[in-house]
Amino acid sequence: QVQLVESGGGLVQAGGSLRLSCAASRRLLSANMAWYRQAPGQQREWVAIITSAGTTDYADSVKGRFTISRDNAKNTVYLQMNSLKPEDTAVYYCKAIYRSGNYWGQGTQVTVSS
Repeated sequence: QVQLVESGGGLVQAGGSLRLSCAASRRLLSANMAWYRQAPGQQREWVAIITSAGTTDYADSVKGRFTISRDNAKNTVYLQMNSLKPEDTAVYYCKAIYRSGNYWGQGTQVTVSS
């Protein structure tokens, strides 16, 4: 079992920044970590991923604005979100991918006002 807890969500103005955190109960050294988001009435979509080797990739909608990073010593993954837009409003979920299985956090709400 792996417990994931997201934090850092909130209400921000368009153009502002926010940093999300995902703390894991299990060490992340061997895990690929990803962020997803889901707006009301829409399908959950992939946002970013960072592999156990440290390589990253992003959805086209957030490239150049979001940065995913990890601190294995703290068992934590981050999502730095800059130049936020109203269309970024969603519940953001952390996902841990181990060889033994996948795990999801409960989500944290991000609301961007215009």
